[in-house]
Amino acid sequence: MIGPSKDFESIKRSDENGVEYWTARELMGVLGYSKWQRFEEVIIRAKQSCVNSRQFPQDHFTGAGKLTHVGHGIVRNLDDYKLDRYACYLIAQNGDSRKKEIALAQTYFVSLKPKLN
Repeated sequence: MIGPSKDFESIKRSDENGVEYWTARELMGVLGYSKWQRFEEVIIRAKQSCVNSRQFPQDHFTGAGKLTHVGHGIVRNLDDYKLDRYACYLIAQNGDSRKKEIALAQTYFVSLKPKLN
C-alpha cells in the first residue's frame, strides 16, 4: 500500500478474533498530535458524536490503559484506548481540521467506514 493510508495501515492491529483496531496512543502521533491531553479532548468529542449517533461509546472506544516505568522504580498508568474503525472515523471528524493528517484520516476512514445497525 502506498500513500497516506500506509500510515494508518502500519499501526492497524488485529485481536485474537481477527477484528481490526488501532490504539489511541499510536493514532495520536499519526494524526499530528504530540500531547495526550489535546488528543483526549478529541476523543471526548468523538465519544459524544457516538452517543449522538445512538451508538454506545464502549462498543467502539475500549479502555486499554497500560503500565509504564518512568524511572527510579516508579510505575505509572497511561490511559489508552483500543479503537475500532468507527471510533477512528469519529476522531478524524472531530480532530483539528487545520492539520493535514486529519484531512488524510477523514478520507481514509470515510472510504472504509463500516455499516452500523
